[in-house]
Amino acid sequence: MVGEAKWNALSFEEVRSKAQSFSEDRDWNQFHTPRNLLLALVGEVGELSECFQWKGEVAENLEGFSDAEKHHIGEEMSDVLVYLIRLADK
Repeated sequence: MVGEAKWNALSFEEVRSKAQSFSEDRDWNQFHTPRNLLLALVGEVGELSECFQWKGEVAENLEGFSDAEKHHIGEEMSDVLVYLIRLADK
């Protein structure tokens, strides 16, 4: 994610379907109750928050963040999105 953001052209439905298949392949759906998904979502939001902890005010485009930090933030945001979509699917 150096320079400008690169977006994969996945719809919410494609993300939902891939996450569902991923969970089914591992027999995780038995654990993916709304409560458990919500708790996992909160944990991922916490991990995303840690990326900003002690940074002070953050400028748009994450100015001042390293490329590695920006990449990590993107990963955490993806985790939040996937859990949110899984929760909405329940």
